Amino acid sequence: MQNIETHYHWQLMRRAIERLDTGREMTLEEIAAEMTLSPAHFQRLFSRWAGISPKRFQQFLTLGHAKRLLAERHTLIDTSGELGLSGTSRLHDLFLRWEAMSPGTYARKGEGLTIAYASANCPFGRMLAMATPQGLAGLAFTEESGDEAAFADLCGRWPAATYVEDDAALAPHFTAISQGGESRLHLMGGPFQIKVWEALLAIPEGRVTTYSEIARAIGHPKAHRAVGTAVGRNPISWLIPCHRALRQSGELGGYHWGLPVKRALLADEAARTGF
Repeated sequence: MQNIETHYHWQLMRRAIERLDTGREMTLEEIAAEMTLSPAHFQRLFSRWAGISPKRFQQFLTLGHAKRLLAERHTLIDTSGELGLSGTSRLHDLFLRWEAMSPGTYARKGEGLTIAYASANCPFGRMLAMATPQGLAGLAFTEESGDEAAFADLCGRWPAATYVEDDAALAPHFTAISQGGESRLHLMGGPFQIKVWEALLAIPEGRVTTYSEIARAIGHPKAHRAVGTAVGRNPISWLIPCHRALRQSGELGGYHWGLPVKRALLADEAARTGF
């Protein structure tokens, strides 16, 4: 999870994705040349990272991919009645269990709470993680903003908390993310935000939904703009899959941690689930 090779692969793949995402089909030779690698070497590196060939991955990165996802893999969120404040979900081989922070702690902006943090590399670049004793509370991709800005972003959500750098405290979370298993999430937000994030957790891997659908699912059908804001405030990227929320038009919409990461996450999930 934290090795230099993984980070190098993402930097390379990020540049490749940006080129492949232009809407113009590129041959293996063309994209390899732009990466200053031989076709065979680039093919090996890309396939090792993505699990599929550059040609196959390119199909999941076309400009129309989000619209096709919405047309063919749009999911209606089954809330089974009212969304609660705890539950389970799954990402790849990772089982997620979550609970909401107490309203009092949220109102006090984290006062009295100690939050541990650490950074690591992941298949989608550099990542900053934060956790309380109850579970993972923050997970940010930092390639676009940089480590310092991402740290300030997450800290600004709970400004009265105490922050301590602690690699050991975050190690189990990084291990669970990279190797599977179980991880607990500590959802730190207001009641409306938490309902939106729980709705995101109900979206199956490889599928997408819309802001309007989330608004309907949480009982506020006209609040799609407020839902969009709450989606953007999701502090636990990837695991709470805000990348699976699209505009009604099929456009990607924004992504707090950078659109290249959102495109890569959607393409990766579509490729692995056989879309």
